[in-house]
Amino acid sequence: MKRNLLAIAIPALLVAAGANASIEVWNKDGNKVDFYGRVKAANNITDRGQAGEGDDTSARLGMSGQTQITDSVTGYGRWEYEAKAGKNSNNEVRYAFAGLNFGDAGSFDYGRNDGVLKAITAYTDVLPQFGGDAANNDWNVLSARTKAVATYRNNNFFGLTDDVSFAVQYADNGDNSNSVDSIRGGSREAYGANAQWRIFDTGLTAGAGYAQSTSKDHRHSTWTGGLKYDNYNLYLGANYFQSKLKRRVDLVSSVTGDTLKTLDQKVRGFELVAQYGIDLEVGRLTPSIAYVQHKVKVDSARFEDNWYYYHYRGVNSPLAKYVSVGATYDLNKNFSTIVEYKFNLLDRDDVGAAQNTKNPRGHGTKPGTKDVLGVGLIYQF
Repeated sequence: MKRNLLAIAIPALLVAAGANASIEVWNKDGNKVDFYGRVKAANNITDRGQAGEGDDTSARLGMSGQTQITDSVTGYGRWEYEAKAGKNSNNEVRYAFAGLNFGDAGSFDYGRNDGVLKAITAYTDVLPQFGGDAANNDWNVLSARTKAVATYRNNNFFGLTDDVSFAVQYADNGDNSNSVDSIRGGSREAYGANAQWRIFDTGLTAGAGYAQSTSKDHRHSTWTGGLKYDNYNLYLGANYFQSKLKRRVDLVSSVTGDTLKTLDQKVRGFELVAQYGIDLEVGRLTPSIAYVQHKVKVDSARFEDNWYYYHYRGVNSPLAKYVSVGATYDLNKNFSTIVEYKFNLLDRDDVGAAQNTKNPRGHGTKPGTKDVLGVGLIYQF
């Protein structure tokens, strides 16, 4: 009987979406199911040869549910799907996990979920259209959505205080880091943890985390720290990430073709953001400004092999570097407009410029150095 009622309620949700901020399709006998969604119609205006240029329209639909098992144990699950309608569209299951909540003893879940360090990247991942650069598993371990993760979370330090929370996580092989599993493909297994402290009633929260892959010879490790302030309509966020990819760069002999030396690679970056909410007669306007910089570094090296002398100059180059100025205008809780201008500070010789170039068009000027204007409309329920 419950399945039949749910089948009727799902089409009804699409009709009711325009009138409700969230839609509860089932709530009876300790069982609850909610649906939510978002449609973003956006466009990134920049050089045609730059990655991410053009239509950025997408739609999301998600479901969350919970069931009361005992007075102190609740089962829960979440699923979310995104369909991209822009250029070179790729659809994605963003979340798919299930778990048990044991109250003050914490919760445990498994599936596709946020990496444990994404709790820190979220401090600055609040820009109207861009941002979120630190949430990149190729740069920082378990910093973005990841498949096959088992996570334990405790949001009130075993019932002692609501101001301290922590999480520990184990990730199976897949997409959690830049390590390589030569047998199964994808990344190696990884693990990590985070801790956050909401500092009394000041509006200030401090967080830190660490994660690494389990590969011995090609280990990828990341540590991070962040601060955020959210009070009196003012939001400030900052974080710092530092990653080390062990034995990542091979120096090859120009004579024999043999690998003579391997070097470590480091990725370091920080992000700063400030926003202020202004209540208007209709809706709320939130201006935003941010600075983002992430760099890759490989130390220089000098060595000799069979009377040949080698000098590797190393690398110290930005992956991302920009200033963002924008605003979000929430007309109500369901509809928003966004605008954001990204002042791209990359030079043509930077590693990030090459990665940000989709089509060089046969000349040396990399479009990956161009500014970007993002505009869009968002409907959500």
